[in-house]
Order: sequence, then structure tokens, then C-alpha cells
Amino acid sequence: MYHPTGTNGLLTLDGKLLCHTIELPWRDNQRNVSCIPEGRYMPALRWNRRWGWHFQIPHVPARDAILIHPANDALRELRGCIAPVMVLTGPGQGLRSREAMGVLQETMGAVLRSGTAIELIVHS
Repeated sequence: MYHPTGTNGLLTLDGKLLCHTIELPWRDNQRNVSCIPEGRYMPALRWNRRWGWHFQIPHVPARDAILIHPANDALRELRGCIAPVMVLTGPGQGLRSREAMGVLQETMGAVLRSGTAIELIVHS
């Protein structure tokens, strides 16, 4: 759901709710200040020192380095990425993001490590 101060969503796998998501508000897909556009994406596992294992969303139109990583406040902690949260507390805000990331690692991560592709569908 789009709001002036953030975007809230749901992340499901095979119809089962895994967690909620937060993003920046829609600002015409501008780099570092907007949520990603609606569409179909193929997330991939990625490792770096800052986030450890997390997910990358490749092929976002006119954007790169879109990640799924922990954050609880989109305006303060995100630069165009998606954050999983267990509880939504307001537009672009939530709680227990690291716990939600653990849920994604156990579910989405396991599927991707098995070699099975996942399609992420972003829609309103």
C-alpha cells in the first residue's frame, strides 16, 4: 500500500504469509528515494560483510543494487531497497526486521539454495 511517507506490503511464498515489507514511498522510481516499480522480479541470494546473506532483486528498471535487508524505518534506513518486518507500525515502518529476515532465510533462502527460482511479484 502506497503512502506519502512509505510503502507497506506483504511477502508470501506459495500463498503463505512470511512477513510484511516496508519501502520508501513511490517517487517515480528515482534512485535512492523511491520504492521499486510494480512488476515481476527473480530474487537471488547474495553475501556481503554488511548484511551477511540477504537477497538481491536484479533487473529493476533503471535501478541496480536493490536488496532485501533488515531495517525498521524506510525513510531513515533504506535507499531504495526492501526491508522485511514482522509487524507494521506505520507507513514505511515496522518492528522485528531481523526476525523477519531470519524467516526469509529459512524459507526463500532454502528454496533458492535448492536451485529453484522464485518469482517476486510487486503489485498494489
